[in-house]
Amino acid sequence: MTAQPQTLPQTDPVAEAPSDADLHALRDRQRAGDHLQALAGARGLLAQFPEDRDLRLIEASALRHLLRIDEALAVLDRLSDVHPRSSLLHQERALCHVVRRDAPAAIAAFQHALKINAALPKSWQMLEGLQRLTGQHDAAAATAAQGAWLDDVPEEIVTAISLFNDGDLARSEPLIRAFLVTQGDHPEAMRLLARIGMAHEVYDDAEILLAGVLTLMPGHRAAALEYAQTLAARHKYAEAEAALAPLIAEDPRSTVHRTLAATVAVGLGRQEEAIALYRGLLAELPDQPLPGTDPQQLAVTRADLNLWSGHALKTIGDTAQAIAAYRAAIAVRPAFGEAWWSLANLKTYRFTQSEIAAMQAARTNSATAEDDRVHLAFALGKALEDSGRPAEAWQNYADGNALQRAKSRYRPDIFETNTAEQKRVCTPAFFAERAGWGDPARAPIFVLGLPRAGSTLIEQILASHPEVEGTQELPDIQSIVLDLQGRDPDLDRPRYPGALADLGPEDAQALGARYLAGTRVHRVLGRSLFIDKMPNNFRHVGLIKLILPNAVVIDARREPMACCFSNLKQLFAQGQEFTYSVPDIAQYYRTYLELMRHWDQVLPGFVLKVINEDVIEDLEGQVRRMLDHCGLPFDPACLAFYQTVRAVRTPSSEQVRRPINRDGMDQWRRFEPFLAELKDVLGPALENWRD
Repeated sequence: MTAQPQTLPQTDPVAEAPSDADLHALRDRQRAGDHLQALAGARGLLAQFPEDRDLRLIEASALRHLLRIDEALAVLDRLSDVHPRSSLLHQERALCHVVRRDAPAAIAAFQHALKINAALPKSWQMLEGLQRLTGQHDAAAATAAQGAWLDDVPEEIVTAISLFNDGDLARSEPLIRAFLVTQGDHPEAMRLLARIGMAHEVYDDAEILLAGVLTLMPGHRAAALEYAQTLAARHKYAEAEAALAPLIAEDPRSTVHRTLAATVAVGLGRQEEAIALYRGLLAELPDQPLPGTDPQQLAVTRADLNLWSGHALKTIGDTAQAIAAYRAAIAVRPAFGEAWWSLANLKTYRFTQSEIAAMQAARTNSATAEDDRVHLAFALGKALEDSGRPAEAWQNYADGNALQRAKSRYRPDIFETNTAEQKRVCTPAFFAERAGWGDPARAPIFVLGLPRAGSTLIEQILASHPEVEGTQELPDIQSIVLDLQGRDPDLDRPRYPGALADLGPEDAQALGARYLAGTRVHRVLGRSLFIDKMPNNFRHVGLIKLILPNAVVIDARREPMACCFSNLKQLFAQGQEFTYSVPDIAQYYRTYLELMRHWDQVLPGFVLKVINEDVIEDLEGQVRRMLDHCGLPFDPACLAFYQTVRAVRTPSSEQVRRPINRDGMDQWRRFEPFLAELKDVLGPALENWRD
């Protein structure tokens, strides 16, 4: 049997919920036709668990069987306020309309249920029957064809899929694991476990499972699409493009296929191609979803397409069009937090008072989703900061950080453990014994350090040199680290970096060659050197030295108060979870300094420290230092870096398209009354950060 993934985090049981035994007993009463007893039992437990979805559904079903339809629908309406995406809720509502002989309402409710969850045999059967009854014979035939896939799927898998589609991963995962253990490989079971892995962002396991599905069933189109999506999520864009190609050839008009193709194009640096795809989709997609539209098509909205188009336009420097795209997204969804934040994240955009009021109204609206509220908090923080209202701005930044930290899985001790292990393993003797190992290429320039420390400016300066190509934050070193950690990492007793001691010279050379091969797709200009600007690579300088001994490494460093404050007001697209609380970012900064001092001691001269404030005060002097470290002759184009036309994907994209300025150096001082804790935790770093 295909190996099951071992790294999926197990979800805690739902607190304050009725026991499985109680629910089974109530359902047994329903099956026996004792609906009065089922109703009484459900209402008795609802006194203790008033928000429980299963109990409310049992209550509504019992009322329906007792022909108390108005009461049943009222229960479902209340349940919809708490669980609007429960497919069983909409199926039960449809069944109530069937009892009322209201075929149009029943059809609409069944369709709604199936858009959420396609693993509902009863909904497919009832929908087909109602469509035939109302003379919709073509629609009935299509419904029968769509639901036919369930006929060959074991009941255990159907149940697990249904739970997954309703968002109940905690119960879906053990069911599907147990099925695979007892029954062996089954494509739909493996596919579901892969989808659970994707939901948990365990993409490497999902990739393996979906590859196994396609080995068993090469023509499985849904699995092929999910495989391409997983590859894109792992930043394997070239492989994703190859996996997607046959799907596009078969169905070139698919919204889902073209959306993924645009994502891949962005990942490969082909922004104009992505923009063209987004604009083509916008020209075709209706303002509102059409009844009966394929549920996969509904996953993409005009708001999403405008947002993504705005991101691509921002990357290539077309700020005016990016702003227009973000505003178009907001026009479709006024509470669309990510679109508001994207305007703020341009750094140069200034909100009007009416826009600030609109954001405040959306943020305080109880109907606004939590993710939108997080984005709105950070956007409001930036808008109020620019309006000269630091106290209100800080409150919004603090609220946004608190919301984001609450859902974060960041554990500071993991970084501390990794740092201690790097210092234990990567000693001068370790590198002396391995001198000459790795791939000798000198092409990579690693610009690393903390986020918001000036790395984008350094990248833009170096990428203005005719021998250097700027790429983006490349994931390839992180991918190697994940492999060295193993498939079931113990974060408290990690294999990496200790695993570096187990490598031989051939291994080090192979890993260096792997890095160069994986990054080649981003080197479209054919220049001799290229930049990898992944900031978190500072944790892996020892690995870089082992596998790419002739690479260039630059540490982008910024004064601690300015750097930490800038991180606290930044909402990152993904990762960087240490930035969402004052103690976390301050301790992270201190540990970063500790690790960089270690690299300076064991690898003297390998890392060039570049201070952001020094670059601002003495641009030419610092440019010459960097070019000397890279082994490059001076070129005046590096001083006019803001004139270099290239894609920039980081939050500083608009700032590096302007001449050097001091605008961001002391922004934190307006917020000094709120930053006492930050100063306390930073402690000695406030004085020795340059050392």
